[in-house]
Amino acid sequence: MGGTVDPKNGHFIGNWGELGCPTPQRIATYSLSSNRQRPLAGAGHAAIFNTFRRFRHQVLYVAPPFIIAYAAMNWAIERNEYLNSKPGRMLEPQEAE
Repeated sequence: MGGTVDPKNGHFIGNWGELGCPTPQRIATYSLSSNRQRPLAGAGHAAIFNTFRRFRHQVLYVAPPFIIAYAAMNWAIERNEYLNSKPGRMLEPQEAE
């Protein structure tokens, strides 16, 4: 087993391939037979109810800014169409004075 002393720090770091790490012993591994696995168990139930729960908790954070943005954009589009129409163009010089 031998090994060398690290010249900088002065401690044993082990042979090449060992590097001071002892051989692992008594490692427990567990596995489940492939015919006993259910990868999609409860996926449909979780997809419906979890989505509804998340939507219910987040709707008050998301909906008001979208409603305000939609109302502002709708007002801006209607105002732009009015100002570019015949009555809006006739109104424009009076507003400028």
